[in-house]
Amino acid sequence: MIVRLTLAVAGGLCLWLSFPGPAIWPAAILGVALLALATKGVRARAGFLLGLVGGFACFGPTLHWAGTYVGAVPWLALAITESVYIALMAAACSLVQSARRWERLPQWLSPADGPHVRPLAVALLWVLQEAVRDSMPFGGFPWARLAWTTAGSPLAHLASIFGAPGLTFVVALLGGWLALAIDRVRRGMPPARAILPRLWPVVAGLAVLGIAAAYPTPTSGKKLQVLAIQGNVPTAGLDFNAQRRAVLDHHVKETDKAAAAIKAGTMPEPALVIWPENSSDIDPTRNADAGTEIVRTVDRIGVPLIVGAVLQEPAPQTSNTSLLYLPDKGIVARYVKQHPVPFAEYMPYRSFFRHFTKTVDLAGNFAAGHKTGLFRIPTKSDGVVQVAPIICFEVAYDSLTRNPVKDGAQLLAVQTNNATFGYTAESEQQLAISRVRAIELGRSIVHISTVGVSGLITPDGVVHDKTSLFTPAALSAALPLRTGETLAVRVGPVPEWLGCAAALLLCAAAVGGNRSSRRRSVSPEEVRELV
Repeated sequence: MIVRLTLAVAGGLCLWLSFPGPAIWPAAILGVALLALATKGVRARAGFLLGLVGGFACFGPTLHWAGTYVGAVPWLALAITESVYIALMAAACSLVQSARRWERLPQWLSPADGPHVRPLAVALLWVLQEAVRDSMPFGGFPWARLAWTTAGSPLAHLASIFGAPGLTFVVALLGGWLALAIDRVRRGMPPARAILPRLWPVVAGLAVLGIAAAYPTPTSGKKLQVLAIQGNVPTAGLDFNAQRRAVLDHHVKETDKAAAAIKAGTMPEPALVIWPENSSDIDPTRNADAGTEIVRTVDRIGVPLIVGAVLQEPAPQTSNTSLLYLPDKGIVARYVKQHPVPFAEYMPYRSFFRHFTKTVDLAGNFAAGHKTGLFRIPTKSDGVVQVAPIICFEVAYDSLTRNPVKDGAQLLAVQTNNATFGYTAESEQQLAISRVRAIELGRSIVHISTVGVSGLITPDGVVHDKTSLFTPAALSAALPLRTGETLAVRVGPVPEWLGCAAALLLCAAAVGGNRSSRRRSVSPEEVRELV
């Protein structure tokens, strides 16, 4: 069992290393392989324990940013909760990898040294695990998915086919194949003439990598000149918004500096300016001073401006919103964040959790929006451009990013605020999600944060004009606008649903096969003892 625990911990650590900041993407494949090897040949209870240990080895360091300014309790609670999903998946992996039913498959599917169906089962279980983890409880937490490890790798090109769930399937399948190859080598190398047939999983994995690298990611289309403002905050941490006016002033100042550069001819004139989430935590619809400051900034720059603002409505709640300002018109459209973050923007069962930590009272009381955001941006030369605002963690949710594209969005504006996570990997992790989304949706993305890391992303997932943390910056680039739908957008959640159904069927078949095998293996003497 010590060897298996070591494999599980090593697998979890490899998964952590695959996410930003280490961002060693092949480590995700190795991590899946090690967890598969650790759970092969054990009972479900042991698989659960191995998965729990391996899950915490992954989520503990990956989500360490969750306790940056609020202490260890929220971080440990989140990491352990996420680890339980890996534990349940690992228990299922132990079932499907030990199923006796597979032995009755045809010889090419079930050779003497292990059925080929097992890597497929492992991959489908990863899809099922993430589907459940991404949706429950409280709407789920789709962070640290296998798909996000592929940002900047050849595999990311496949995102446009079946989306993030499809990427997770590919990464997990490569891991399952690697586990099968390792297991075969461990059993002893075959004669030279039989090496290739025994190591076909390695050849298949290399073929997938080659196909992914060659798969096209189109970036053509007319271009829109955009300007994104990273204004910075006076103080990193939870009290950044104690100086809300200073945050607003920082964004006004950086926009005015950009306007001066445009007038001087050292920066191209934009068609659209975008500020990040929380750039105006003073409600500009109720505070005349803040509202006037933003309107004057819009008039000085002379183009539409999207502002991330907190509105004091619907009372007694607040709303995390994106506001569209037009010159000489003020606010003409708004979008309310549809998925406020539980335990941060709102606190479920606040009185109950207060027994464990007083930090629950730091959570907000934000109301959820109910409509997809789509701003119609009038431009001088390109007509009306449709831009979808996506607020912070919403970028990690499949439907919240896919629906605006289906409604006609040509550009996505991911507005976020990372000030509460300090100098951690959280910002890079979120930027990686936007990179994968750009390929999946076939859209340029303006990923703009109050403090960074920000970047302008083209539909091939490449980041342009990337910023550093806690530095003011103005990002300027001409981003291609596309209108066609990728296959991932057209098929939507269907591949994920099919993958989950297949995983459940394989689990049912494995359980049934193991039970029938046990019944057949009972000897007459054991039957007499039972009687």
